[in-house]
Amino acid sequence: MLSDHDIARWRLRSQRLVEPHAPTALDAVGGLLAVQAENRSQAAWAVACRTARPDAGELDSLLDAGEVIRTHVLRPTWHVVAAADASWLIELTAPRVRPVVLRQLTDLHGWTTEQLDRAVTVVTESLGARTDQDRAELTEALSADGLEISGHELMLLLALTELDRLVCSGRERGSTHTYALFADRVTAPVHLDREEALAELTRRYVSGHGPATERDLAYWATLTLTDVRLGLELNRDRLASFTHDGRTFWHAPDAEPPRDAGRPVGHLLQILDETYRGYQDSRMVLDAEGIAPRGRETAIGMALVDAQLVGGMKRTVGSRVRFEVMPYRPLRPPELAALEEAAARYGAFLGLEHDLDVWLPDRAERTKVPRA
Repeated sequence: MLSDHDIARWRLRSQRLVEPHAPTALDAVGGLLAVQAENRSQAAWAVACRTARPDAGELDSLLDAGEVIRTHVLRPTWHVVAAADASWLIELTAPRVRPVVLRQLTDLHGWTTEQLDRAVTVVTESLGARTDQDRAELTEALSADGLEISGHELMLLLALTELDRLVCSGRERGSTHTYALFADRVTAPVHLDREEALAELTRRYVSGHGPATERDLAYWATLTLTDVRLGLELNRDRLASFTHDGRTFWHAPDAEPPRDAGRPVGHLLQILDETYRGYQDSRMVLDAEGIAPRGRETAIGMALVDAQLVGGMKRTVGSRVRFEVMPYRPLRPPELAALEEAAARYGAFLGLEHDLDVWLPDRAERTKVPRA
């Protein structure tokens, strides 16, 4: 019989957070199919920490070369996705995401169809004439055409152009995000019919996130349960399943549950990481003890030890990087050592010295964890 803890350990291995890691950043992105990336710097670590040799420049190089793009897909937020997967994945998932974004422009900001069409034309023609423009430059292009637009309106407009596969990320200028025409960055789009795309998405999600439930996938890809069940049926000979806690969990057929903790044991991750955001229905197998607060998310980061939540986490980057951990219960010395190792890995990735401060539960004081 599998426990919640067993499933959580299994997921960390499926997601390459424990050995064996992905050989490259491209393998890490492709293995997960897409990685949530509304925060660019956090997304860099989300990808790198799944690789054998975390390199801060590897994702940068992939984005610059157009092998990976950053765009709206799956849900109404940014993800990084391999260019080879971008077209079919957006085509499959955009129909249920696009209306959510469009309603904000029309209902909240009062945009008309004519205004939207005009703005899209200005953006695409401007990027066709000069690629890799940032938001300020696109705002100027719209203003020159008589379209005065707020920052929120521009964000929604560009999200719509991404969901329509007109625009995606361009080459970054330092830390500044830019935009380019989708056709210029995704020069060899892969086209799948709808059933092929459902089958591919389902197989790839389960292989990279499993064990997971049908409702986890429905949430992750903004699909109906009917579509998810069709995707599972199309993969009936390529996936396996088991029942736990009254739910069916799907996984790759050749995968087996780990017998013990993976390596590394400790992880310091953002709440946007696929370990958390990749699920909804069965997300809290990360908390087999039931010690983490339920309901509204109270922390922007997670401290994990052996695939279990042991506290919230906050990261502050300056001349050094400081990690503050707010434990949900007193932490034992091996757990503190695992988190110190995680802080050292994260600091090395950033090229910074690190500090790990752990707040003492129920006391308004913290202790500095000595380096290993």
